[in-house]
Amino acid sequence: MAGTKRASPGAGNEKDEPISSVFLSEEDAEKLTEARKDLQRTEIILERNSQLLLGPVYERRRPIVKAIQKFWPIALMNHGMFAIHAQHKADQLALSYLEDLWIKRDPKERRCFTIEFNFKENPYFTNTMLHKEYKYVPSKPTAADETPDADGLTPSIIDFSWEQDVKSLSMKIDWKDPDNALTKLYPREKGEDDDDDPAESGSFFNYFEHEDDPFEIGLSISNEIFPDAIDYFLGEAGDNLDSDDEEDDDDDADEIDLEQPKSKKRKV
Repeated sequence: MAGTKRASPGAGNEKDEPISSVFLSEEDAEKLTEARKDLQRTEIILERNSQLLLGPVYERRRPIVKAIQKFWPIALMNHGMFAIHAQHKADQLALSYLEDLWIKRDPKERRCFTIEFNFKENPYFTNTMLHKEYKYVPSKPTAADETPDADGLTPSIIDFSWEQDVKSLSMKIDWKDPDNALTKLYPREKGEDDDDDPAESGSFFNYFEHEDDPFEIGLSISNEIFPDAIDYFLGEAGDNLDSDDEEDDDDDADEIDLEQPKSKKRKV
């Protein structure tokens, strides 16, 4: 039976490096492909069931954290990647009016979602909610005709690709003073080539007014900040963990400030 010889990059003489290459038959390659698809199916089902179980937990958490002043602004700014894109003082002041953040999952493809930012009355814009939608747009033209299996999965769902099957959308922010709109004062700066990511993200609020999300802010929020929001608020997650810092006995007496979030070491 025909097969394919697959060697590791830079492999030398087989006698000198006896495990540097392998002869893989077509039959074995097919078995590996099927095994990988089986794992992908299981991971999709586990992720979907996990989200369904966590939904009511997030619902119970929602009013608790909403009642805490500046909970979401601090949780967001305690995430290293998010903070990079909200460096302007004006952005942080506008974000200080954020009182609730929520993620709505697409029931057909739960890896797609809409992030809702709910704001109190503020001097920047009239919108009470800013949102960013990541819409499921299957790249396969036959996706709509596929029949789901017993687990509700189709070939397109199994072969889901964030880069190919998701379209991020934009929205218009109704600025109270258009001449001083943060996206106008701090626009995105293009890279040297049109195909490059922006050289500078400018104001964080460009995230809403531009379709694309080149810095994957949405994925950072949905996959990291939102699930572990309490840990981020307390400075016990992500980049704010510092194993060399010792906890102060007076930590509970410290005031949490939006511009200088408190960082605490995770207890073990």
